[in-house]
Amino acid sequence: MTYRPVVDSIAVPTPLDPFSAVFFVAAFVAAAMLTARRPAYGLCALLLTTPIAFAHDLAATTITLPKCVLLGVLLGLTTYSGVAGRLRRRPAPLLAGAFAFYILATALSLLDATHPAAAIRETLKWLEYAAFFVAAFSCYALDADDAALVVAAAIAGIAVALSALVQEIAGAPSGLYIGGAIVPRIAGLLEGPNQLSAYCTIAVATLGAWTLVRRTTLLDVALGLVVFADVLTFSRAGIVSLVIVGAIVAFWAGRRAWPALAPAVLGAIAGAGGAVWWAIYAHTPGILRVSLASSAYAGGVGNRGELWGAALRMWRDHPLFGAGAGNFELDLPEYGVYGVRTHANSWYLQSLAEGGIVLFAATLTMVSASIGAFLQKPLVARLRAQSPWVVAALAASIALALHQTVDDFVFYPKVGGAWFLLLGIAAAAFRA
Repeated sequence: MTYRPVVDSIAVPTPLDPFSAVFFVAAFVAAAMLTARRPAYGLCALLLTTPIAFAHDLAATTITLPKCVLLGVLLGLTTYSGVAGRLRRRPAPLLAGAFAFYILATALSLLDATHPAAAIRETLKWLEYAAFFVAAFSCYALDADDAALVVAAAIAGIAVALSALVQEIAGAPSGLYIGGAIVPRIAGLLEGPNQLSAYCTIAVATLGAWTLVRRTTLLDVALGLVVFADVLTFSRAGIVSLVIVGAIVAFWAGRRAWPALAPAVLGAIAGAGGAVWWAIYAHTPGILRVSLASSAYAGGVGNRGELWGAALRMWRDHPLFGAGAGNFELDLPEYGVYGVRTHANSWYLQSLAEGGIVLFAATLTMVSASIGAFLQKPLVARLRAQSPWVVAALAASIALALHQTVDDFVFYPKVGGAWFLLLGIAAAAFRA
């Protein structure tokens, strides 16, 4: 057999079949029963299944495992009285208001949408994200079982990291094409290497914060593997995000941070070693992506220069409500970008193009709320008195806010779902 560093995969819709339908129903029922028994179990199920789509198409929608588990958890939560009232506790109202504004702005983009079905899907996606937040907040507020949740987060991180690392041998969905060399960029259970890097940012923030408080072998293994996989995505902004997360967690913990974060350092060293090996294999240090030059082949998803230009032209034509949520990838040919179907490679430019000034304002509100909700004066004293969940959410939100200037991760439910689950847990764990 000939080794192929990149294995091109074509997305083929998978219709819902009887076996899958039974599986989805079983997942829904199991999640509802687990949540009714103990809310922490339902939240564990959400943490474990968020990166696993198992997507099947039914009519104009897609049924996924996380959606079924989420609906089951929400049903299970109805067996507890006073759940809705808990959402009035700080900082949940601030974050809930940001979600409401974003959903409204996305819905308003329908006014100018050439493809209204896409705008409706994006609006429903953000309703799903809000449901993730509400479910996580409610479950943790009712049953704050940190031990079970940390184990679930670690297992999910290990599964995602191993699914990606195996692609170093089996072939990855995309790669770096530099000269005559092709180097794999792993993605695992995620849609692409940049999406994997974003998921790893959330996982490292969570695992790193908890390693400082409750260090176990499982956490050490998970943290090391996740960092290892993150480095081998060759995402430059992802590396910066790792540094940001590490700095915030270390700031929170003080001197005790460095011994506890040793697994992360070992993972980074292993990843750097893998990157150097690929540089030797390719006979060029170019694969280390030290410069800002793009790969010679963008993998059919364009490059940021042409995508950002198209986004600005789209906004110029639809300044107030945008061209319609979810319409950017469909309208690209009208703006001179052919043979490409993807997002704008920037959450901020994507929101400006698809939702105009209104959705852009909602995006800034969401970013500000995800960070500002967990900040109090005096900053150092209050932050060090907070739960690791709060520190993890703050670190992940700051890193993602910066990373999404050059990418759009809320476009992908596996990343958006993981982020908003963490925000929901942190909001419930927040000590006002």
